[in-house]
Amino acid sequence: MRMKTLVGPLIAALLLAGCSGEEPETTAGSKGTVNLDIHAWVGYEAQAAVLAYLLEHELGYKVNKRAVKEDQSWRDFETGKVDVIIENWGHPDLKKEFIEEKKVALTAGLTGNKGVIGWYVPEWMAKKYPEITDYRNLNKFANLFRTEKTGDAGQILDGDPTFVTNDEALVKNLGLNYKVVYSGSEAALIKAAQYATKNRTPLLMYFYEPQWLFTKVKLVKIALPPYAVGCDANAAKVACDYPPYLLDKIVSRRFAETGGKAYELVRNFTWTNDDQNAVASDMINEKMTAEEAAKRWVAENKIVWKDWIPR
Repeated sequence: MRMKTLVGPLIAALLLAGCSGEEPETTAGSKGTVNLDIHAWVGYEAQAAVLAYLLEHELGYKVNKRAVKEDQSWRDFETGKVDVIIENWGHPDLKKEFIEEKKVALTAGLTGNKGVIGWYVPEWMAKKYPEITDYRNLNKFANLFRTEKTGDAGQILDGDPTFVTNDEALVKNLGLNYKVVYSGSEAALIKAAQYATKNRTPLLMYFYEPQWLFTKVKLVKIALPPYAVGCDANAAKVACDYPPYLLDKIVSRRFAETGGKAYELVRNFTWTNDDQNAVASDMINEKMTAEEAAKRWVAENKIVWKDWIPR
């Protein structure tokens, strides 16, 4: 702790700021800096871009963006390197550790997005093989999904291994002759879905909503055993579908206590899957930068965001 050695200079800085009529630039609560982490899917980036644009252009804050893995963001609530995770998918284990036990973070409310995770096949496969959409029939079709990486087993293509996934446990516990292969990114999943649709090649993949791709490519969800509260409590024994996710925002406790209007904006931020998909689609299909897409959405949707801005 170096707090004591900083007390004198800090008081002096605050006095000088008060005399000059200017606010100090050291905390988010005084039009300072907001540290906003960026996670590796375009929907998150779209949401972060809109938040950053409003923080900068409506409230006058500086926003530092850092691309980082989800688990690292949570660990950095302790170090002070992150103020905001703008889209969180569940993570009850991390919530328990960093919100309940260490008390360095807290939820800042729902984003308004409804999240869905599951297994999907291209629409053409569901039409050609109607039985394939029931998990109990997947072993009949395993040969269609064999790859060099899976041998005699079928392939389930996942994204980044740090994404929320129960797929390895599901394969084992449902007795499926499949192997999970990690593509490494959302971009790789999207490319695979586009290729499989265009070229009518078999594909069984992990995917999720909200996602702009559903406006361009037809995918059909596999019916896994229905989700029931508690069926996924033991990660090693999961044998049910993913739960519906009401996505939320996570902030550091320090930011919640000192973030002022920046924290109020984060807490007030709430939009729909269609809103997020519009920004993400502009980024991908219109080749806009995240900031350009955010600027366009903000210009066209003042009726949505005007009430987020604290007075």
